[in-house]
Amino acid sequence: MFKTIKNALSTPEVRKKLLYTLLLIVIFRLGCYITVPGVNSVALNNAISGGADGIAGLIDMISGGAFSRFSIFAMSITPYITASIVIQLLGMIIPSLERLTKEGGEEGKKKINKYTKILTIVLASIEAIGVYFSYRASGIFVNDSFEVAALIVAGLIAGTSILMWLGEQITSKGIGNGISIIILIGIISRLPYGAVNLWNIVMTADGFSTTGLLTVLGVLIGAIILVAGVVFVQQAERKVPVQYSKKVVGRKMVGAQNTHIPLKLAMAGVMPIIFASSFMTFPAMIIQIFVKDIATHHGLLAGLYKFSIATSTSNVEIGYTIANALVYLLLIVGFTFFYTYATFNPAEISSNIKKNGGFIPGIRAGKPTTDYLSSIISKLTLFGGFFLAIIAIIPMMVRFLPEGLGNIAFGGTSILIVVGVALETIQQLESQLVMRHYKGFLEK
Repeated sequence: MFKTIKNALSTPEVRKKLLYTLLLIVIFRLGCYITVPGVNSVALNNAISGGADGIAGLIDMISGGAFSRFSIFAMSITPYITASIVIQLLGMIIPSLERLTKEGGEEGKKKINKYTKILTIVLASIEAIGVYFSYRASGIFVNDSFEVAALIVAGLIAGTSILMWLGEQITSKGIGNGISIIILIGIISRLPYGAVNLWNIVMTADGFSTTGLLTVLGVLIGAIILVAGVVFVQQAERKVPVQYSKKVVGRKMVGAQNTHIPLKLAMAGVMPIIFASSFMTFPAMIIQIFVKDIATHHGLLAGLYKFSIATSTSNVEIGYTIANALVYLLLIVGFTFFYTYATFNPAEISSNIKKNGGFIPGIRAGKPTTDYLSSIISKLTLFGGFFLAIIAIIPMMVRFLPEGLGNIAFGGTSILIVVGVALETIQQLESQLVMRHYKGFLEK
């Protein structure tokens, strides 16, 4: 990895992309400290900054602390993620959107992107209005006038729009997936706070705690195991052999060649984790926005809220935790299948192999090849999806460990996102070097 980074910095074009990505990351971090106009900073410190809990804690983690500061990036990129999910799901049931996705080419992608942006603004507007009404009674705003309300809502919407633009710029002109990079940086920026929490577990008010030290060591060992598991899933692949027979190209006879199709355990990468997290927290976000002190209520809405935030509170009932973990697992597996088949079409691959005179040894060309590839993809995706989901839900069990480890449940999802995005970014960096035929990288 370090050699790859060194080689990238030695390549002018790739270095320029890296510096451009770094510049946009700096802009993102600076924006996390720009408070929305109309907010009383003193009142804000007393109301929120003492430590966001519940769904606010998860949003604050993803936004890199922007939510607790009520900055212009307080809503993070979650409206865009939700909009992407909705548009892709609609593309499966609306024929016109499906045609744009599969047959529209570059123009179709632009239209899909346009629809996603429009839906993002709509969702961001709803969420911004809800955030304003949710915190209006807390006294963090300078006054309750319509002008101040409009300024706050506009600031939050503008922040999400800027993040959406930053993500697109990183994807098109930088290195890595822009949205994933923004979430990655937001999570990494909270690591110092996590380190402080772990230190406080070891060094309590009564002095050094042996139990706390053992607990922290257990957490660190668990984190290392999680990282190893994610790296294994992201890097493992099944190589399907493909043989091409001799054929005439122009006036030349092209000889037979052997190659393979690399099929990864988790083709969808880290996106199913991000999507599942957003999907799980969406009900609690909406309920908490429009119902004040919902955690103290009883009934259907209160139950749905407690179920949805089971990954973000340390004193939740065990029933809600188990139910949340099971649904979270199914969502991760479901989104893994969804994203895998959205990016890998067995029928299309089979058709291309047949057109080029190739075949998989022991498998007839055409439909048998399609069925064979589909069978392999289904098994790999099922294993990879369940593996990632289990890694994501195991940390939820630390809810029953000593107080102070409440936010560690975010650790499973955080590690999956951080390691997954880091691996994807390094792989893209390597591909950029290969495309430019960097001699130092190709020669080993």
